[in-house]
Amino acid sequence: MTQEDEHIQDEVLRHSLEDPEDFWAHQAEHLYWHKHPSTVLRRSQRKLASGVTHDNWEWFPDGEISTCFNCIDRHVLDGHGHEVAIYYDSPVTNTKDQYTYQELLDEVRVLAGALREGGVKKGDVVMLYMPMIPSAIIGTLAINRIGAIHSIVFGGFAPNALAQRIDACRPVALLTASCGIEGNKPPISYQPLVEEALSISVHKPRRTIIWQRDQLRWHPVNKDAGQATWQQMIRSARARNIRADCVPTKSNETIYIIHTSGTTGAPKGVLRDAGGHAVGLHLSISYLLNIHGPGDVTFTASDIGWIVGHSYIIYAPLLAGAATVVYEGKPIGTPDASAFWRIVEEYKVNSMFTAPTALRAIKRDDPDNKFLAEVGKRGGLRTLKALFLAGERSEPTIISMYRSSWRSTERRILT
Repeated sequence: MTQEDEHIQDEVLRHSLEDPEDFWAHQAEHLYWHKHPSTVLRRSQRKLASGVTHDNWEWFPDGEISTCFNCIDRHVLDGHGHEVAIYYDSPVTNTKDQYTYQELLDEVRVLAGALREGGVKKGDVVMLYMPMIPSAIIGTLAINRIGAIHSIVFGGFAPNALAQRIDACRPVALLTASCGIEGNKPPISYQPLVEEALSISVHKPRRTIIWQRDQLRWHPVNKDAGQATWQQMIRSARARNIRADCVPTKSNETIYIIHTSGTTGAPKGVLRDAGGHAVGLHLSISYLLNIHGPGDVTFTASDIGWIVGHSYIIYAPLLAGAATVVYEGKPIGTPDASAFWRIVEEYKVNSMFTAPTALRAIKRDDPDNKFLAEVGKRGGLRTLKALFLAGERSEPTIISMYRSSWRSTERRILT
């Protein structure tokens, strides 16, 4: 194969291997830097207390960046404020909604201002214990906007697990909701879970901010214990014109903490830095998922508590200026095995990301792929160019089944 015949993917890979600093300098140009980095990569060695020496790499070490600015403000300033940023689809509450980039900016900067007014500052940790609703994404971005660090815990986690993470992160505030809804089960009240966790934990966040859901309320809201209703706080801040601009962080400063599952011991908090994270995610969604900006739609069937949710529900689609589908439902049972294909058809999804477990469940309930075939026959899958499977091994039968169902060389299944 000559260089002229080289596929773009091969060209990109070759460039990254032959001249990584030039390659990543070029990728960094896709984002806005409050202070443009003069150095792409700084290599050094660090010595652990045990005496072991290891290589240390710092990306864009003298740069300063705001991930929130690149996810929202940049697109609004570029004239794309009217484009959809978030599609919210909740079959468990029979609710659908959407936010444009301008609407998302308005929500995020008001909440960011309210958090700052409540004493949250750059470098503080704020924990989220939320269901899959737009407020969870708004909360995440608002925390990032003021230079604070977010730590997301799965909504519904047991009090002991939540308390363990509170003590590890020492958050100044906790953003939560009144309830979560799992599939076709009744709402799960978060109030007893959160209050028990806070009674167990050694560290006590100063404030607990509660998004009240109609399905099940948090009552009473104990102001003496630092509890506040999210919606009331936002109404007050908006009425007083409380807003917050983006606070840039140094490229190697932490923007979030995510905990490992704890299957081999206590959960470990992993820190993610600002600059390398943003540049790497923008690259991956552009070159791997083929999502490039306004008009593109991505559906990641995961939870924001996972790293996949952090990356491909929240940050990567918004860094690209695309639309992300926030789905509060299951692959089956909400209402049936057609759920994912309905999402693809209704929102004209271009790229879908899920786990093999979800497709196994769909296959179990719909072994002949009747739902997929029905949507396909009426052209509902025409926009879907790629299906990505990750998180566990994908058996060949699952992959071959969906490849044969599509029967198109223009579509890809990547594992």
